Amino acid sequence: MNTTVIFGGSGYIGANWAKRLSEAKKFDRIVLADTRRAEFPLPARVEFHNCDVRKPILSQIKDLKPDWIFNFAAVHREPGHNPAEYFDTNLAGARNVCEFAEAIECARLVFTSSISVYGPTHGATAENAPTHPITPYGISKLCAEFIHEGWLRTSNTRRLVVCRPGVVYGAGDPGNILRMIRAVQRGYFFFPGSTRLRKSYGYIEGLLDSFEFAMARSEPFLRYNYVESETETIGEMVRIIRRQLGCAAPVISMPSWLLQPVAVGMQLLTKGKSPIHPARVRKAATPTHVVPQRLNELGFHFAYDFRSSLDHWRSVSPQDFRSREECGQAVLRHGPA
Repeated sequence: MNTTVIFGGSGYIGANWAKRLSEAKKFDRIVLADTRRAEFPLPARVEFHNCDVRKPILSQIKDLKPDWIFNFAAVHREPGHNPAEYFDTNLAGARNVCEFAEAIECARLVFTSSISVYGPTHGATAENAPTHPITPYGISKLCAEFIHEGWLRTSNTRRLVVCRPGVVYGAGDPGNILRMIRAVQRGYFFFPGSTRLRKSYGYIEGLLDSFEFAMARSEPFLRYNYVESETETIGEMVRIIRRQLGCAAPVISMPSWLLQPVAVGMQLLTKGKSPIHPARVRKAATPTHVVPQRLNELGFHFAYDFRSSLDHWRSVSPQDFRSREECGQAVLRHGPA
């Protein structure tokens, strides 16, 4: 029986990947291994196993011989966790998943790292750039990459794919991109400095396309960035959002040093419930100009840019977006922004 196990399978990437695999009938059996049950009906051939990657996996999952292992398990949201939590989960998870693959003799493994391993990137940054993570999340992800590479080096028959995604977004995900869209809609989004700041993002459907592309290749080790090619500046992203959603709310620039105390004040006034958070302001003001050079060299087809990804997202999950009448001040009366 052709089998795969997805660690972190109830998370956003894992759930969408399981759905893609189920629809494509690539595997007879798809196991989601996670500490929480998926919040969606499981597709055909998909089953859930309770599994904590911080603990030895063989004692939790019995009689499973997957052909492919996908390690998406991670503590990743920033802010929201103490620094130690990133290391406790991301490093122990990497070690235990690799020990599990070793024990059951699975020779094919896909690991999702992060562009956070590069740190701030003011210029176009490809896979051969030095790594300089500055957050607990980025540091833990880089260390987890080393653990997976150690697993690869112990046998010449193994294959390892390491994907470094940017900010992943799409249907059903309440993360940074949707948070930005809703801030633009409601009129409380501010450019954190220059409108030429570039953020690196990847649409979920394109990311899943890249997994399929990587699996079909044969090199023992493939490491690649996944961001759309090309990504837009934050100013252009806002312009596209306003045009696509018909929002008239103004968007102005405000320096990060001024936004920081505003964010602190909002947290105090709302008792921590405001989406305007100092850590998010710092993150929004940090450039992440990453490019998917390796995928471009290999001839991967990028099916989405920011504009077409919004169109696709709205077509499959319109409930994620408010109506035009609810956008900002009003529907544009004099054409798009």
